[in-house]
Amino acid sequence: MSFLAVEPSTPSHAQPPVSPVVENDGFYVDIHLFQMRDAMRLDGTVTDVRLRQAVVAAILHVNDELRDWKLKQIAAGYASLAAVPADRIDRESVLIAHYRRAVYCTAKADLIERYRDFDSTASSLSDKKMMEALDHAPGEQRRNAHWAIADIIGRTHLTVELI
Repeated sequence: MSFLAVEPSTPSHAQPPVSPVVENDGFYVDIHLFQMRDAMRLDGTVTDVRLRQAVVAAILHVNDELRDWKLKQIAAGYASLAAVPADRIDRESVLIAHYRRAVYCTAKADLIERYRDFDSTASSLSDKKMMEALDHAPGEQRRNAHWAIADIIGRTHLTVELI
């Protein structure tokens, strides 16, 4: 029997690095994963691959919600969201801020729902409070996304709940 040290081999199925930017359709702004991670307080438990997947799904959803509005803007001669006349905050169109918020909140709601099941033991009082917060968080994020979309298209905020 021999006890020779052998250098560990690298796995042949190593994942290629994830692009830090999700490119959008040309009308809407690209989404930078680092900025979203920072703005939405996402830690390292959300991998880059999962974050990218959630952002792509969120972009698809938000773009679909805004499809008719976008077509009207293009018909009016505006080639991008930044070109649509709107107030500006911090040197940026408020429409861009609303769009990012819609995408960020939609993606975070999706991530919270998927990560909810990775530890739901709630063994301590603080864990139980965290689980209660996670129960409501996806709905709150979806509400924020809905309101951001409403702000873009000029619709009022309205929440109706069945009794």
